[in-house]
Amino acid sequence: MPTIITKQTKMNNIVILDGFTAIGQSSESKHKHPGGLSWNELATLGNLTAYDRTAEEDTVERAREAEIVLTNKVLLRRQEMEQLPRLRYIGVLATGYNVVDIDAARERSIVVTNVPAYSTESVAQMVFAHLLGVTNRTEHYARENRNGRWSASPDFCYWDNLSTASGANWQELAGKTIGIVGLGNIGSRVAAIASAFGMRVLAFTSKQPSELPAYIKKGTIEEVLTQSDVISLHCPLTGDTRHLIRRETLQLMKPTAILINTGRGPLVCEEDVAEALVSGCLYAYCADVLSEEPARITNPLLKCDNAFLTPHIAWATPEARSRLVAIATDNVRAFLNGKPQNVVG
Repeated sequence: MPTIITKQTKMNNIVILDGFTAIGQSSESKHKHPGGLSWNELATLGNLTAYDRTAEEDTVERAREAEIVLTNKVLLRRQEMEQLPRLRYIGVLATGYNVVDIDAARERSIVVTNVPAYSTESVAQMVFAHLLGVTNRTEHYARENRNGRWSASPDFCYWDNLSTASGANWQELAGKTIGIVGLGNIGSRVAAIASAFGMRVLAFTSKQPSELPAYIKKGTIEEVLTQSDVISLHCPLTGDTRHLIRRETLQLMKPTAILINTGRGPLVCEEDVAEALVSGCLYAYCADVLSEEPARITNPLLKCDNAFLTPHIAWATPEARSRLVAIATDNVRAFLNGKPQNVVG
């Protein structure tokens, strides 16, 4: 696997197992884009070896000499840690840290950190990119116009597909209700943007009503599902939230509802969502995450005209990735200085 090795005088061996998506280019590339992201700052903290990607069977061999390992999606479980006696620190290149066995790390006094809140603005923006794509259908009309549809119109404007049974096509957001499941950094930002659009905001959250801004009303999950025109998922994936959206809960929703998932793929049962889309029980499903990534060609959502899927890119704007690299580097620096930050578990 291609690597880049930057040798320093310090003794700390740092290994990045899968750094390609974070910096958006191969670690070994000799032709960096001006202003492009790199691991150069991290390389000042030790002997750095950066891999673009690492297969499961190569993890131990590549991390064997490392005191510090950074990972995004490569699993670091008990079985890997048992074979890495030098390992003292794991830096997760993401906010979610389910790729690391936290209990096993704690038993071995291995510090685990994550990168919180780096993608809040980017993910919230993607929520509304998806939502506006459904309600305003800009992609559809741009495509039709490239095919000469507007040029052939007898009127100065034209529109189509307004006679759907649900009536949900091509609509204003003002006055609609958005239900937000989970009010962390991203959910709270989505709520603020929705309020600016003039939407009523209903949230299922553990926060008390007194902790919420005036424009957010707290509701039960049943109230969120039954009353909302738009439902946006921002809760963590736990045993309680896995398949939160399934046949039974889909039946609570309005048939005109738009469901958006930028949280975790398994928050929904994809087979049940596809069934609801085909039967007309759900108007549209927008997602940047799937239960299995990359998408299986057999995933039923890929065949649904009213499923709008993006390939897990909401987090990946250059601005967000720049924050990710900077915070991940600061996390390593803080650990080496004896003051670890963003510790999880």
